[in-house]
Amino acid sequence: MKRAHLSCLLIVLLSVLWAFTASGQEVTKVGTTAAKFLSIPVGSRALGMGGAFVSLADDATAMYWNPGGLAKLSHKEIFLMHSRWLADINFDFIALALPIGEGGVAGINVTALTLDEMEVTTEEFPEGTSETFSASSFAAGISYAHNLTDRFSIGANIKYITEKISVSSASSIAIDIGTLFTTPFAGIRLGASISNFGAKMQISGDDLLVQQDIAPRISGNNPNVNAFLGTGKFDLPLLLRIGVSWDAMKNENSRLTLAVDGAHPNDNTEFVNAGGEWALLGEKFFVRAGYKSAFLKDSEEQFTVGGGLHYDIIRGYNVSLDYAFEQFEHLDNIHKFALSLKF
Repeated sequence: MKRAHLSCLLIVLLSVLWAFTASGQEVTKVGTTAAKFLSIPVGSRALGMGGAFVSLADDATAMYWNPGGLAKLSHKEIFLMHSRWLADINFDFIALALPIGEGGVAGINVTALTLDEMEVTTEEFPEGTSETFSASSFAAGISYAHNLTDRFSIGANIKYITEKISVSSASSIAIDIGTLFTTPFAGIRLGASISNFGAKMQISGDDLLVQQDIAPRISGNNPNVNAFLGTGKFDLPLLLRIGVSWDAMKNENSRLTLAVDGAHPNDNTEFVNAGGEWALLGEKFFVRAGYKSAFLKDSEEQFTVGGGLHYDIIRGYNVSLDYAFEQFEHLDNIHKFALSLKF
């Protein structure tokens, strides 16, 4: 058994090393995927650590980072997160996790990216036509995770994805799969996940309806035949994550955890997230910091910091308040707030 554990550890560590060194890829395919909102990090704790969370996911946000980590929950949890994303876009995540039996945990989650109403402009009316339209992206998922052993868990999240602009939309179904392994080496955990594996998305709707003359060289025919503009099919933002974390220090009053994730997306170059979490006062107060998207070509994301407070309001009910700040090189910085209740 120990030999098998060592083999698994070696494979994952080599994979992480590959993610560090494989970032020289020239063709990035940036902007070639649909539903890009699925790549926005969920959870203030994870973001505060630079997004290095695939081997630490042990709360309701595991449905996003690593569904296998969901099996580590021993209590029910309600999780809420809100942030004002770039360009005044609202980004929200809601999740509910429910232990349903020995070694099994189920969950539901909703991710929403929404914009305020915008005014319609045209070439003839560049200042606006007095009409408005909206755009939004949603994903709703159901998750299940199970502890195969006391050290190894596996889980999946199946989700329905839809994006809408005005009266046109696109939809798809995708699956996330993840595993979490607590090694026999003190404080070392390994995690791996693949996210957004699903069918391509193609937009359709009445906005694509046009009037077309299908035979312009023939006189006397109908020049206003209803037709729909053809649109392409786009892949989802498939992402493979492999990570390792280590409790560098742990005692009754404090804990210092360090983590590194290697990521391989299908629409960009490979990158690395790294971060740490310092827990104080017996896991009641937290300080976090990290660096996001290292080695990513033309990366906008940089340093992250955050903190959290966990408090038992009454016996059996624990509230967590978490905050994260992310620095961008040219764009506006991001603030994320999260609230969770465990009971």
